Amino acid sequence: MSSTDGMNYAPTGKPAPVVKAGEFPFAAAFLDHGHIYGQCNGLREAGGELRYVYDPDPARVAQFCKTYPGVKPVDSFERLLENPEIKLIAAAAVPSERGPIGCRVLQAGKDYFTDKCPFTTLDQLAEARRAVAATGRKYMVYFSERLHVESAVFAGQLVHEGAIGKVVQVMGFGPHRLNAPTRPAWFFERAKYGGILCDIGSHQFEQFLYYSGATDADVVSATVANKANPQYPELEDFGEAHLIGNNGATNFIRVDWLTPDASRTWGDGRTFILGTEGYIELRKYIEVGRGEGGDQLYLVNNKVEQHLSLHGKVGFPFFGELILDILNRTEKAMTQEHAFKAAELCLLAQKKASRLS
Repeated sequence: MSSTDGMNYAPTGKPAPVVKAGEFPFAAAFLDHGHIYGQCNGLREAGGELRYVYDPDPARVAQFCKTYPGVKPVDSFERLLENPEIKLIAAAAVPSERGPIGCRVLQAGKDYFTDKCPFTTLDQLAEARRAVAATGRKYMVYFSERLHVESAVFAGQLVHEGAIGKVVQVMGFGPHRLNAPTRPAWFFERAKYGGILCDIGSHQFEQFLYYSGATDADVVSATVANKANPQYPELEDFGEAHLIGNNGATNFIRVDWLTPDASRTWGDGRTFILGTEGYIELRKYIEVGRGEGGDQLYLVNNKVEQHLSLHGKVGFPFFGELILDILNRTEKAMTQEHAFKAAELCLLAQKKASRLS
């Protein structure tokens, strides 16, 4: 797993299978973003069997098969759609293509697990809602900054146990390193990546809904800018937004592509959760200026003032829950409405955003 490039962030955890060998075969497709490795790692550790892969680029397929020996390449996406043994297709396509691909997967009678952002337009979201309603299949999203970060998982447990009372505000900071020479051409095309609030902002809006318990929100304000990369005129390297949830909780996010070179990690991601009886701070990937790594959680409430280092101690329950949801047609890992609402908020924030000079 790369600690310097967020595009190749693919955590590994301890195997925690929830099914027997061969009970949950799945496939991977469209390997445009490195998050596909994180998606597959999580599913495999939960007992899923990665059987097939498709991508139009032979070099990407070769690298994928090197990482996952025994996976069988297929020569067309239709082969995956037609294969009755495959229960789920995981994909990390170019963002503007994720929605249409997902609808094809659902219409083929399979469940879909896409990298974030799941859509780049509201029309794509509407079409996916129709596809889910018509097929009964799942359109799940890999919001890795919560689902694949142990401190973020544990923070959710604390919040839902009432450790800080009722959540009043969630603030999320998602800086990323640009690494421009390693990025594909689509990364710099606004229509293909959707804008910074749509793209990496989607993590932050999802976390707000999850931690606060809000089921909807209004976008009060949003701004985007290109502050440091005029050579890429369609790139937005800075974005911020302010939301108010339908339960009164508020949200402020800041995302950027401005991580400096000296940082040991691709982004000093942090989350602050304020409650009526305490607060939580997450330092997800790094302790700046110290030797410790990420997954640091700080909890202060009416009983404790506590620092917890959580790497390797919590695990990633989402993936096993997702597999069981697919087999049992339940919604314990994430509800469909939650996934779609997080996507809707990032699209609305992007649409409302004013551009700063």
